[in-house]
Amino acid sequence: MSTTSLNTFESRATLQSGGKSYTYYRLDSLAQRGIELSRLPFSLRVLLENLLRREDGVTVTADDIEFLAKWQPAAEPSREIAYMPARVLMQDFTGVPAIVDLAAMRDAMKVLGGDPQKINPLQPAELVIDHSVQVDEYGLKNAYDLNSLLEFQRNRERYAFLKWGQTAFDNFSAVPPGMGICHQVNLEYLARVVFTTQDNVAYPDTLVGTDSHTTMVNGLGVLGWGVGGIEAEAAMLGQPVSMLVPQVVGFRLTGKLRQGTTATDLVLTVTEMLRKHGVVGKFVEFYGSGISELPLADRATIANMAPEYGATCGFFPVDAETLTYLRLTGRTEDQVNLVEEYQKAQGMFHTADAPEAEYSSTLALDLATVEPSVAGPKRPQDRVALSQTKESFAKVLPTLYGPNANVKGDRQLTRWQGEGGHSSADGSVESTVGMPEPGKAGHLETGLEAIGSVKERLGIDVEPYLHHGSIVIAAITSCTNTSNPYVMIAAGLLAKKAVEKGLMTPPWVKTSLAPGSRVVTDYYDKAGLSQYLDALRFNTVGYGCTTCIGNSGPLPTDVSKAIEDHGLVAVSVLSGNRNFEGRINSDVRANYLMSPPLVVAYALAGTIDFDFDKEPIGFSPDHTAVFLKDIWPTQEEVNKTVADSIDAEMFRKQYSTVSDGDKNWQSLKFPLGDVYGWEPDSTYIRKAPYFDGMPATPAPVVDIHDARVLAVLGDSVTTDHISPAGSIKLNGPAGKYLTDNGVKPGDFNSYGSRRGNHEVMVRGTFANVRLRNKLAPGTEGGVTRLLPEGTGMSIYDASVEYAKRGTPLAILAGKEYGSGSSRDWAAKGPRLLGIRFVIAESYERIHRSNLVGMGILPLQFQHGENAESLCLTGEETYSVPGLKDMLDSKFANGKQITVEATHADGTVTSIPATVRIDTPQEILYYQHGGILQYVLRQLAGKA
Repeated sequence: MSTTSLNTFESRATLQSGGKSYTYYRLDSLAQRGIELSRLPFSLRVLLENLLRREDGVTVTADDIEFLAKWQPAAEPSREIAYMPARVLMQDFTGVPAIVDLAAMRDAMKVLGGDPQKINPLQPAELVIDHSVQVDEYGLKNAYDLNSLLEFQRNRERYAFLKWGQTAFDNFSAVPPGMGICHQVNLEYLARVVFTTQDNVAYPDTLVGTDSHTTMVNGLGVLGWGVGGIEAEAAMLGQPVSMLVPQVVGFRLTGKLRQGTTATDLVLTVTEMLRKHGVVGKFVEFYGSGISELPLADRATIANMAPEYGATCGFFPVDAETLTYLRLTGRTEDQVNLVEEYQKAQGMFHTADAPEAEYSSTLALDLATVEPSVAGPKRPQDRVALSQTKESFAKVLPTLYGPNANVKGDRQLTRWQGEGGHSSADGSVESTVGMPEPGKAGHLETGLEAIGSVKERLGIDVEPYLHHGSIVIAAITSCTNTSNPYVMIAAGLLAKKAVEKGLMTPPWVKTSLAPGSRVVTDYYDKAGLSQYLDALRFNTVGYGCTTCIGNSGPLPTDVSKAIEDHGLVAVSVLSGNRNFEGRINSDVRANYLMSPPLVVAYALAGTIDFDFDKEPIGFSPDHTAVFLKDIWPTQEEVNKTVADSIDAEMFRKQYSTVSDGDKNWQSLKFPLGDVYGWEPDSTYIRKAPYFDGMPATPAPVVDIHDARVLAVLGDSVTTDHISPAGSIKLNGPAGKYLTDNGVKPGDFNSYGSRRGNHEVMVRGTFANVRLRNKLAPGTEGGVTRLLPEGTGMSIYDASVEYAKRGTPLAILAGKEYGSGSSRDWAAKGPRLLGIRFVIAESYERIHRSNLVGMGILPLQFQHGENAESLCLTGEETYSVPGLKDMLDSKFANGKQITVEATHADGTVTSIPATVRIDTPQEILYYQHGGILQYVLRQLAGKA
């Protein structure tokens, strides 16, 4: 996409690199205005270049540029700027509905009399299919093949649709399934660091992504963050991302990690600190001497978890380590040289003697103080020192009990001693406890039922061994850690030492290894570590985002039955970034995040109720006690193995064919044409309904009258509670819909895989099994009471009945409403349920934006007030008068409005609330009924 600029600051210049001349926009041209750029955080320098290059006098003015250049660290965000990322990154869960929406927009464009081919990504849109593989099979040599084939059987319609999109849309590409996780593929392959256009304009590589962990690439010095799918679609269609100039929190790192600690321990510590500090809506930038002690992979691990610590991004500036990583991952020498020369020319290249920038606030951490840690059982910021985990679990256990819990905990349990075989100490792998031959664990036609029971698989009755705290899932998974060879190699070395000591994983633990890149397998094989992970049943199950996204697959039937029968608080341990309630597996009530080597260690222990310092992790064949310290690899061992096992050729080889896909992808048939041929009986892909009956010009905004509350929710309700995720329950509204449409329960697949079907998704909205709706006290799950009758029913069924009555709907919520993943369906679903507004104590950044983008009004209680303090039960009717006049003003941000709650006795409670439509652009989106309607009308010449 060519770039034009008014060039008020005379910044256009020429850069020579690799025998080519590039046009670029010099930041130091602003020095002539007396602006000292060295005081600006590096992340803001990237934003400043974005404005300087795109100055047009309308979307970006000279005043905008000068305002940002003179940024005041302590100022509260109040000034809007229009940021245009260089590209958009998507994964398939969020990408499929985005492409569905674009396809529906083409249909709507025809209805409006426009040209459907005008609907195309105007910025490069790159999609990696990584979220659909499930851990159906595990612990088998051919687990990957079985899971991959099941994935294609379930997702044929979705994948055919994406292949159509590749041919129908310009500027859109898709990486087929089985190649890796989008953020790791982005880090290792897609990221340019410096972007160039066909007419040789050079500028920083920037992006927005439809997944909150887009921030991982911040570790490479690429500015990017997660946005809602609807906002990403607008960016694809040439709309700038409206944002307030942020505050920037500086995080000073000093010292060096000590022996026995990992980057995962560091990021859990950083997450805890930043959550306490409060960084929602802010940039975080890392600086200090400790940066030079962190390899690029460690920086990416920290940047990845920006959503968990609540920041918009977690930025590391480009430096010499960045260049080293680019070379290691197979980037061309010309590209590496361009990165170095451009970044230095722009004053964006960090060196040890670089002046420290000014920050809105600062934190500091001596890396030497970091200790081995886990986080759980419900939130990533709830860090627990490894040495305190056993005690911590015992303390939190009463809060985890389910409705039928055995609260006395008086089951007589037998300690697992590894009966049935062991791995030989010389490193050769013997058959363990009757491990079935490949293919014996079930057949594909049985789908989710293929896993069977532990009794069938291994000949062992596991029920006597299960208790509160038993680990039933141990997964090395997610971009956070599988992109980091240091922690991955540490896991492999620990597995090797464990096998050599004759240790094995207990049979009730569902183990899995899901690398984020095929390069991981290459270096495991070269290091000779794959066989040891296999011996502990950490066989590779897929190359994608499995357990962390909720695709852990079913537990063995006897394990699941024991959990249910005895009301057990079962545990998962994973090297992921998310552990919210109900996310990992519906049978599991406690989830702990940790490093890959600790995942292996806890898998060997079989229980979270374990003290590694005092208890042996197992016994060798000669009955010698083996402690964790006996098998934990040293940092020197890890570093040497990394150096000996990883080279640039691995990356070049794997990524040279990354777009080809396997034979399943290559043989997939798909429709042709400018508009999509919707399959009327499809249960995966349905035409999005947002444009049905849409007039050419928007109707006036009207006040809201006599709304009913669908749910009254507490604090920290995440998008995992709101958005459909994980498995689809047979007896829920979505399961009933699928059954009524001829889908067998074994073929339900996950909500994520059916995001292209709004009929499934609206029925799964607010259906999380751990949701607690105060309007239906004493219940868990997506239930409410229909008012005024008070009849209990599902949230979806209630919304249907309210729609028949013409009743608008509302949500009352607490603090941090919508924290978690940047899920568009957490806003789309409520819109389709008929929700017109939300009143919350505070919002997560992306979710608030998504609500506006779907035409839902976000309102915020005054500080210190909430539903409880105002004596609101949710049984009232609610009206929002004065809305039209409010939105006729130039800027709604911070404006106060009064919501009227009418009680059954006719009394009215007046609720002062802040309108959280934060930018003038968002007013336009709301007035048009949503961002997609606004963009469509604009492209059709009707806006």
